[in-house]
Amino acid sequence: MEVGVQVVERWIMAALRNQTFFSLGELNRAIVKRLEELNNRPMQHLEKSRKQLFEELDRPALRPLPQKAFEYAVWKTARVNIDYHVEFEKHFYSVPYGLIHQEVRIRATERMLEIFHKSKTAPVASHPRNSVPGRYSTQNAHMPIKHQKAGEWTPERLQSWAESIGPQISQFICAILASRVHPEQAFRSCLGILSLSKQYSHAQMETACKMAREAKTLNYQGVKSVLELLPPSSAPEQLPLPVHENIRGNSYYQ
Repeated sequence: MEVGVQVVERWIMAALRNQTFFSLGELNRAIVKRLEELNNRPMQHLEKSRKQLFEELDRPALRPLPQKAFEYAVWKTARVNIDYHVEFEKHFYSVPYGLIHQEVRIRATERMLEIFHKSKTAPVASHPRNSVPGRYSTQNAHMPIKHQKAGEWTPERLQSWAESIGPQISQFICAILASRVHPEQAFRSCLGILSLSKQYSHAQMETACKMAREAKTLNYQGVKSVLELLPPSSAPEQLPLPVHENIRGNSYYQ
């Protein structure tokens, strides 16, 4: 390769070094002319030109160009969430519902996104590439006909959990579910919000959900941001034990 560079420098660049060109096209035409002369020039040690050797050796071994041009692709491993979507660059793409919690491989090109499961060569899902963050690309065929298994997350189950915390969070969860084209697209946000009740008091959750709903920030981050600004909740006062014949009191064990 280095010798080839040296040949080009001597027979093309050096030959043109004293000429002035006023456009790239003019320069390229001059280079092509010198290149043809170089390729037709017999080499002393082989007594053949480069063009002759190409026609005899290289051309017969050439294969036809592929019908489809090479397309650069990015691969990523992901796990299917409970809403049967996978995330790629902050956008969510649906897969068949039966793949929930399973690991898949994502192949993303400039225009398309394909999702593969295990060693299958055919993709289980294909979507046009979408660069809008926080949005969903959902195919109806991937949606469950109905939630048959006990314990699956459903809008009713999420609503029941919210009602056990308070009316404000119940209204907030209801608003999030109603804001999506498909309720399953909101499951991730709803579970995140409801899980905050393990870190914050019910009173704080009620206040945060009320403020977030009034600000129309129907998402997890909206509630989380409000909770971080609220003053810490004081520990609830311990209620006295009720008077009952079955409650003996601490004096009984002395």
